[in-house]
Amino acid sequence: MKYRYGKNVFITGASSGIGKATAHTLAKSGFHVYGISRSGGEDTDYGDGFVQMLKMDVTLDDSVRAVTDEVMRRAGSIDILINAAGTGVCGAVDECSAQDAYMQMNTNYLGVIRMINAVVPDMRKRKCGLCINIGSVGGIFAIPFQSLYSSSKFAVEALTECMRIELKPFGVKACLIEPGDIKTGFTAARTYAEKAKNSEYGEPFSRAIAQMEKDEQGGASPQIIANAILKMIKRKNPPVRKVVGGMYSFFRFLKRVFPDRLVEFILTAMYPGLKK
Repeated sequence: MKYRYGKNVFITGASSGIGKATAHTLAKSGFHVYGISRSGGEDTDYGDGFVQMLKMDVTLDDSVRAVTDEVMRRAGSIDILINAAGTGVCGAVDECSAQDAYMQMNTNYLGVIRMINAVVPDMRKRKCGLCINIGSVGGIFAIPFQSLYSSSKFAVEALTECMRIELKPFGVKACLIEPGDIKTGFTAARTYAEKAKNSEYGEPFSRAIAQMEKDEQGGASPQIIANAILKMIKRKNPPVRKVVGGMYSFFRFLKRVFPDRLVEFILTAMYPGLKK
């Protein structure tokens, strides 16, 4: 296999779900993977490739800097950065506080920025590197009662588009993977905004969340995302974004060509209790 950007990969959120599946898929292909999570994890050796797990919190500046410096010391360079750490906060817009929004953004958006700040300058100096940000179909469609999560993923979309333009002269690439419904521990880890714990939206809220959880737990394995990332890494010119999972590629096409009101109608119809 040709290692177009290099063998050293740094993955956030690597202890479970998409991050874990990606770490082991790449290591089996010969990559040297440095995976991080708040809890750490077990190292795995695959011969040519390996996964080494370290503890790091993407919401803390000092933690990001210390662990990134340690990985740079061990590996010599970070050739590929994959931002897979993420969390979900649910609640209606008017039941979400600024504190709830900060908690959501601190992981899903500011965490990505911290990693970029720590890793990308060295890529620019070397004039080579790849950054893959894990977005979501929630960053394409604003999902009801997931306003904070969708906002964080919309922000990652814009961030990645800017990175592609700014870093192009330095030979550094950036792209997005946008998962649809994927069966991971994300569903069980979803938290509620404080006021949403006893939401005044009542049945429409509870039924919408139940539908989301059902779709997620009936979704594809995170392995399909890991496979898509491996294909992205092999490409000389990765696309801006790749939607993976279910029917969402078609939905993304609909959003590009159909009126906003029609897209809103379709989204509303997907969640029981919202349409009147």
